Amino acid sequence: MTSLTIIPDIHADPTRLHTSLDAATGSNVAFLGDFIDAGNSVDVPDDASVLRKVRSLVDHEGALAVMGNHELNAILFHRRDNKGAPLRQHSSNNVSQHASFLDNIGFATPSAIEWTEWFLSIPLWIELEGLNLVHACWDQIAIEMVKERRPDGRLTADDLEEVAHKESEFAMAVEMLTSGPEVMLPDNFWFYDYKGVKRNKVRLAWWKSLQGSWRDLALAVPDVTQLPDTSVSGTEGITVYGEGKSPVLVGHYKMKGEPLIESEQAACLDYPEKICIYHWVGEKSLSNDNIEVLKR
Repeated sequence: MTSLTIIPDIHADPTRLHTSLDAATGSNVAFLGDFIDAGNSVDVPDDASVLRKVRSLVDHEGALAVMGNHELNAILFHRRDNKGAPLRQHSSNNVSQHASFLDNIGFATPSAIEWTEWFLSIPLWIELEGLNLVHACWDQIAIEMVKERRPDGRLTADDLEEVAHKESEFAMAVEMLTSGPEVMLPDNFWFYDYKGVKRNKVRLAWWKSLQGSWRDLALAVPDVTQLPDTSVSGTEGITVYGEGKSPVLVGHYKMKGEPLIESEQAACLDYPEKICIYHWVGEKSLSNDNIEVLKR
């Protein structure tokens, strides 16, 4: 495959989906996950229609897709462990994050179970000749850990309770691929995320040098002035995606501003305030020339 249009997080927004597909101009497409769970900016969310279209393209027209953290969270939310407890807590924060899916498809309805079963058929990563795709972080150690048990990168029902507990090396590898690296903020600092949830851990831009301040490198923080203006620490377990590797594209991080390539080998395409896609035509280094920003 030498050409592909990559479409980042849709989040139950039919307009975003169809605008992106219209701009693919006949090329094959690849989705970076997070099809469901509308954010505040989606005027008329429709999880079911987005899922029907994406599934049709994947199942019948050769489209590619990787699993996002919202798909994984949904799988766990609608299932229980052997003691009857939800695999993902039904806390007010989790219900709020999953609200558009629950409103549109329901809780543990036959349709919800069917869709979350389909989510299990979606791999955690895709490795093409010359291009890598993953929802949040391409971490080779995490990929090899998952491959030992699931060579095709697809989770099964037998994995879910372990993944939900986030304690084993396997579970933490899945977490890395779908949610990315997080680091604890120093000195009792915290911030409010886009849903108003108070957090003391931040996601970091693993595709850039980790030499800089918390404000420079933190991702998905609405107000970076809530972070310390000091050098980042605690990054020993994070591997910066280096030169000489196939380029990788991710979603997930709710980037701000004008879409751009921050590193020639890895970039995030998730810009909630914009609709953007990337036209990959076999290049070994990512280029701003291949990002297309679309009008609604």
